[in-house]
Amino acid sequence: MAKEEIKYGKAVEELEGILERIQSGGVDIDDLTREVKRAVELIKLCKSKIEKTELEIKEVVKDFEKAKPEA
Repeated sequence: MAKEEIKYGKAVEELEGILERIQSGGVDIDDLTREVKRAVELIKLCKSKIEKTELEIKEVVKDFEKAKPEA
């Protein structure tokens, strides 16, 4: 079964929750490694989505510039 892709907003929300639990001391030392690993996964996912979106926006702007009528 393929792993379901998490939406950017949900990833950020989960990451904020992890950060809050770690900062408040709400993470047991036995779970800390798991939480940090998950946070790193989420950060990579968010970074990838931002980079992909940036490239897509640049392409849209480039296409728009090509389509502009010459004055």
